[in-house]
Amino acid sequence: MEVVALVGPSGTGKSHRAQLVAYDLGADAVIDDGLLVREGKILAGKSAKREETRMAAIRRAIFADPDHAAEVRAALDQVQPERLLILGTSEKMVRRIASALRLDAPVRVIPIEAVASPVEIRRARRVRQQEGKHVVPAPTFDVRRTFSGYLVDPLRLWLRSRTERARDMVIEKSVVRPTFSSLGRFTIADTVVSSIAARACLQVEGISRVFRVSVEITREGVAINLDVAVRYGVQIESVLVEAQRAVKAVVEYMTALFVMTVNVHARKVTVGSVPPA
Repeated sequence: MEVVALVGPSGTGKSHRAQLVAYDLGADAVIDDGLLVREGKILAGKSAKREETRMAAIRRAIFADPDHAAEVRAALDQVQPERLLILGTSEKMVRRIASALRLDAPVRVIPIEAVASPVEIRRARRVRQQEGKHVVPAPTFDVRRTFSGYLVDPLRLWLRSRTERARDMVIEKSVVRPTFSSLGRFTIADTVVSSIAARACLQVEGISRVFRVSVEITREGVAINLDVAVRYGVQIESVLVEAQRAVKAVVEYMTALFVMTVNVHARKVTVGSVPPA
């Protein structure tokens, strides 16, 4: 497995250009901030962007945790990329990452200045400093699983490479906005998620009442269980499936949490109108 590197100070746009540089270099996978990304999918790892302190983020990015390193190394052994692009703030950092993952030292190191203009680098620094935005080189659907509780925006770009090989390339990535970096730290109470879930469930035609909602919020996401009453005469399975979809969509939209599971149990059948408690 051949290793190449893209290096530059934090916030200069390395993650923003990672997929294009990887394509130009023929790299099959990317190591970025603790994550292994291949073909727009996060295969393994934990993102340094989820850590609460700068020191913890650095340790995560350089795979200081043996379990973290072993997870990513196992994924590399499974997919066997011919060439791997590693992102880092310096060549020294890239070498530490390679060593932690039992990889060879990079055969080529590309500075960010070689793929981004001074104006683009200044713009990237300003966005990071003023808006606290970070780019993850993977589609939003995949990123939400890793960044539950963060504001995640999709970013789809058409980019023209410096080579003919990658012309007219469409790249999908995500903008992650840790709220603690710009808006202050926040938490969402279980009761709030429960109320949102119950309200979303009651909007589904055929659900007449919600008896109980239980919520379990973890770092990875949220699990929701609801006990409901359905109206007599409806197709129960279809109504419950629609309720699952509605709860997941509304909770994720209103809280930025990743909903791992929604279980809706029909406990009663009602006739006529009942108060939707």
